[in-house]
Amino acid sequence: MSAANWEVFDMTKTKTWLMLWCLTIVNLGHLAPGGAQERVIALGENLVVEGIPPIPAEIAERVARYTEARSAAFVDWHPRKREMLISTRFGNTNQLHAVKFPGGARHQLTFFQEPVGSGSWEPRSGEYFVFSRDVGGNEFGQFYRYDLADGAVTLLTDGGRSQNGGIVWNRAKNQFMYTTTRRNGADRDIWLMDPLRPESSRPIAELSGGGWQGLDWSPDDAHIVVMEYLSVNQSNLWLIEVATGERMALNDSSQTVSYGGAQFDPEGKWLYFTSDQDHEFKRLARMDWKTRDVNWLTSDIAWDVTGFELAPDGRHAVFLTNEAGLSRAYVMESETGAYRAIEGLPLGVISGGRWDAQGEEIAFTLNSAKSTADVYSWNLATGDLTRWTESELGGLNPNDLSEPVLIGWTSFDGLEITGFLYPAARRFTGKRPVIINIHGGPEGQSRPVFQGRTNYFLNELGVVVIYPNVRGSTGYGKTFVTLDNGMLREDSVKDIGALLDWIAKQPGLDAERVMVTGGSYGGYMTLACAVHYNDRLRCSLDVVGISHFGTFLKNTESYRRDLRRVEYGDERDPAMAEFFERISPLNHAHRIAKPLFVVQGGNDPRVPLSEAEQIVARVRANGSPVWYLMAKDEGHGFRKKSNADFQFYATIMFIQQHLLDGE
Repeated sequence: MSAANWEVFDMTKTKTWLMLWCLTIVNLGHLAPGGAQERVIALGENLVVEGIPPIPAEIAERVARYTEARSAAFVDWHPRKREMLISTRFGNTNQLHAVKFPGGARHQLTFFQEPVGSGSWEPRSGEYFVFSRDVGGNEFGQFYRYDLADGAVTLLTDGGRSQNGGIVWNRAKNQFMYTTTRRNGADRDIWLMDPLRPESSRPIAELSGGGWQGLDWSPDDAHIVVMEYLSVNQSNLWLIEVATGERMALNDSSQTVSYGGAQFDPEGKWLYFTSDQDHEFKRLARMDWKTRDVNWLTSDIAWDVTGFELAPDGRHAVFLTNEAGLSRAYVMESETGAYRAIEGLPLGVISGGRWDAQGEEIAFTLNSAKSTADVYSWNLATGDLTRWTESELGGLNPNDLSEPVLIGWTSFDGLEITGFLYPAARRFTGKRPVIINIHGGPEGQSRPVFQGRTNYFLNELGVVVIYPNVRGSTGYGKTFVTLDNGMLREDSVKDIGALLDWIAKQPGLDAERVMVTGGSYGGYMTLACAVHYNDRLRCSLDVVGISHFGTFLKNTESYRRDLRRVEYGDERDPAMAEFFERISPLNHAHRIAKPLFVVQGGNDPRVPLSEAEQIVARVRANGSPVWYLMAKDEGHGFRKKSNADFQFYATIMFIQQHLLDGE
């Protein structure tokens, strides 16, 4: 994928995080009512399970069709043929597959216990592709070369505790730049690799900080453009001379401005990019990089341009906007800057756009409430939309799936907050219980996508699910995203308090039966809500959540630490350290008196295992039920299907016992 490509949609920010190792249904002699033995699900050695009752096999059988939906994501076009790489799952993990024509069979190419979700064809003849894979969710991704001729797989990077990512091929199509933390584990440098001679890899530039990303090559391969990400509100564009590593700033770094992708036109005069400079939202622009003159191209669109892709001949570009959570695609004529909306695309969330080598079709992944993620392409000349994959819904009928409703409420300070409400199936009457599911980030956004296993809660348990976009969420302008920074952190928690007030006023919702859940930063929000609104909640489910910002910043991986300090605050500052002590859920765990379920990956490099262990130990002292589930072979969210299934079964039991009163 080129550096300017469309936003990468992170499903983990919009749904409760999932997954855990091979499960077997066995008879353990557990006595059911009446004295009969009840079949239960056995635990793999990878799992640590505390406080969770034995899970009856009947649950797995009853909910099976909600666990079998598949999805497919576009990875790359073949350089010579109308074929593509996609990522999908046939077994326990996502792997790379080849699809040779629209609707064709998905031919699996990689076979690993660990997921493989990204890859890049060698752009000349397609004799091999390069892919990335980590171990146990530790996020130390390593590059491998897969040779089509014999299926051989060759390790290309150091194989250690380094992060390697961001492949961008040069114009000569014989080398690519990438980022790596191999030098010291904290700083992300730009390196150059010929994947046929990995031993010749060398650094282009040694850089300071963990937020660097290579974006594109100049047409003569003499320069690269890179982005220095400092926070969601501030980043910089730099031009680096490949031969010397000399850097040249492309923007005024003293300004608080955010940049997105950047891409050179084929002539090398214009650099296309997105930025929120002098505007509330990110606009598409182009710069004469020698004079720094900028033309703003989408100023009349009052939404973020979330990504773009310039066609190989430079004559057209396709760009995406995020309009109230839904994606909208536009095609632009580069010479005039005129653009029009692309009609006929299904409503949903789009990611991963890339033109084929001929510049005739652009491929992308589309996800909607009625359909899991699938791969499509759009033809520039004809306007035809082609669906390449049609992933199975596991027996679910799309007509039975809930469509979200955009809702809004006024918070404590008069700020308007919005979210998406998924209604329970129509056959359920009376006031319905509610699950509030808070996204991570915090620079994330809940968007109207396929609900997967959550459809069981809607269709079979009669629960309403609300996804709030509290202050600090992206998609609503650069001012909104700063409103939870630093010592404003608990204002976002108050947004959930205002949502609880809103729920109490709705005739169809049961304010006496509310559960809050979320992953990562959403896990912090879950714990904070459990502290502040203990009397208004029935129970809480925290997935890989932060329990104390001070200990989190101390123990998160070093390449992330400074980036997170910009958002949360610097724990080395005494005033901020005192603030963290004052607000951290760990220090107020005695106020959590309602049932709590904590889920954690043992290899999590972002929110370390210790964050879960310390909150579990502290809340247990209260005497209220605490369920704990930890997978030794997972990281920041579970990625293996069998693990996801186990968590799903346990979550159903937790909801039935503590939210639904045993219904």
